[in-house]
Amino acid sequence: MTTTALTRPLVMSLIEDAVTAPSMHNAQPWRFVARTGTGVIELHGDPRRGMPREDPDHRALHLGCGAALFGLRVAAAHRGLRPVVRLLPSPADPWHLADVRLDGPDEADGELDALHAALSRRHTSRFPFTDERIPSEVVDGLRAAALLEGCRLVVSGAWHADTVMDLVHTSERFEAADEAVRAEIAAWTRTGAAGEGPDTEGVPAYAFGPRQYDVTSPVRDFGAPGQVRGRASARFEDRPQLALLGTAADTPEEWLKAGQAMQRVLLQATLDGLATALMSQPLEWPELRSGVRDPGSAVGFVHMVIRLGYGPQGQATPRRPVPEVLAFG
Repeated sequence: MTTTALTRPLVMSLIEDAVTAPSMHNAQPWRFVARTGTGVIELHGDPRRGMPREDPDHRALHLGCGAALFGLRVAAAHRGLRPVVRLLPSPADPWHLADVRLDGPDEADGELDALHAALSRRHTSRFPFTDERIPSEVVDGLRAAALLEGCRLVVSGAWHADTVMDLVHTSERFEAADEAVRAEIAAWTRTGAAGEGPDTEGVPAYAFGPRQYDVTSPVRDFGAPGQVRGRASARFEDRPQLALLGTAADTPEEWLKAGQAMQRVLLQATLDGLATALMSQPLEWPELRSGVRDPGSAVGFVHMVIRLGYGPQGQATPRRPVPEVLAFG
């Protein structure tokens, strides 16, 4: 198998696809280095874009980078290349998260290539979903997508979904009482006020979604009362359909696997016509996280709660320009 020459146009197009990935508060905590002589693209985490209060162990940062890694794999397959991934290749550098060697040209990985159309269509939806239940065959396909990445997706039954909702409400009370957490969220919220960060990152006001009449769905409310004028209220689904993504262990390597599985599930759900939203609120508090786990499942650690359903797709949120996240070496 021959190693592909990494031309600048090729690498930039690959990274443009990769950075469509979701990340906590849309912080985009990734950096890429293209080693043109070896045909390798390095993925690095950027701790400056971490959340010291909400994500002190950098688990969510790894999830976001893992999602970008999966997007890179999809982009490579779409171009007839075979991505060969090595996780955590430099023990002395914990922020060197992965190396991706691109072999080819080769016969495309059809399963990965099929997901490419969803990269630009997948957006977090903080809008109400309908009460229509997702067919079992669609759910089974999402479970299979997670398994392909070495993870498990557990769809909560009604009783455990109620437990997760209770934990979401508890996490909201914790958040309201913690000034440091509120400040961290505000730092990544974009309402057009003076002094905010650049409009290529963070969660913009148009992506907040409506307020809930009665809080029945685990959607984080980024906009404080009165912060966004004219923001409507709406009634959300009474029984949100929740899926728990997890692994047996709780290590950086498993977090990177979970990030790839998360993106694979989200892209497959998009192709299946589902709207999706990511919820991590109760996972951000050590005293609540273990309670999110479904005791009837084999999952040891839950890394993300995914809300699934039929409803409006969310709007695209901004991304940093590729030259800001990519270097050539």
